Formats: sequence, structure tokens, C-alpha cells
Amino acid sequence: DVRMFTVGPVAENSYIFRRDGSDRALIVDPGDEPDKLLGAIDELGLKLEGILLTHTHFDHIGAVAPVASATGAEVWVPELERFVLADINSFVPWPGFGPFESYDAEHTLTGGERLELAGLEIDVISTPGHSPGHVTFSIPDERAVFSGDVLFQGSVGRTDLPGGDWGTLLESIRTLVERLPPETAVYPGHMGITSLGA
Repeated sequence: DVRMFTVGPVAENSYIFRRDGSDRALIVDPGDEPDKLLGAIDELGLKLEGILLTHTHFDHIGAVAPVASATGAEVWVPELERFVLADINSFVPWPGFGPFESYDAEHTLTGGERLELAGLEIDVISTPGHSPGHVTFSIPDERAVFSGDVLFQGSVGRTDLPGGDWGTLLESIRTLVERLPPETAVYPGHMGITSLGA
């Protein structure tokens, strides 16, 4: 059961997801509008058991601190980018966004981990290129991935921000396409839902 919430001025997708019928949930990339996200968690009667971050560009992490504070959920962040979450406002590249509240994550990820959270088994896949530490969250049992800004519907993540690299991004996409079935649903950080086959 995946609920998509498009939040903030750059239309970032945050996802609240759970096993069908479960009251234990996770959220991927709470980027902005914490009241909207917390309202949905309350309305659905969920206990948030974790906050999973694909990367730490400001549009993906702006609501981490308030959501974590309100729910008590712990945060998993790419290890290479943990320092960004801990000092968000120093890494907002354009004026007019924020201010955001920084957060010290409880857990770091490098890729290769298997998380067991909210009754789900989640594989963490290293997918740099859009950002240096970017990860994708794969739920093999459900044939679903949360791809952050690596892969979009009909497009891919930009590589002109600090730490971005086009060749690295292409290798990350190749990794996903070769490792996972084509019918795998892709829940991206922007735009609509797609599939690896597409």
C-alpha cells in the first residue's frame, strides 16, 4: 500500500508505504510540508517505524526533522551525505528555499544492506550519479523500488549539481535494470510512477 504525496515548491514525491492492512509504515524522502505528511499518517492510523532517505538534496529532506520529532521514527541516510542532513541550510543551492531544520540521522547506509522494517524486507542498492551517496530502496517481494532522483518516468536525474556525474548515473540505472525484473514498479522522486521495463 503506497501513498504518494507531492510536496514543496519543486514538486517532490514523498511516499508513505506499508504492507496491506498493516498499521506499521515507513516514509521515503519527506521533502517538505510536514503537516500534510503527518496528517496523512494520523488519518491512516499508522505508526511510522522509519524514515528512509535516497539522498540529501534539500527538496527530499526538508521535513525530516519535524516528521522524526513528531513520530519518534528513526532516520536512515546515505553515509556519504549524512553531513548534509546535519546542516541542511548550508547546502540549499538557490535563494528562497527554507529555512529547514537539520537532523542527526540514527543510521547510515552505503548500499548492500537488507533492512527489516515495518514487516518488509528492503534491499538498499547503491545508485550514485545524481548525488554521491544516492541509494535506491528495493522491495523484492513487492517488485517495487523507490528510486529517488536516479530514474524518472521517461527521464533521469540531473547531474549538474555538486557530486553529480553522468557516466556514474548511467551505470546506476544499468544496475537496476539488470538486477531487477522489468515489471518492477518505480516510485520516483519527481513526476509519475513508471516501471523498470519502461
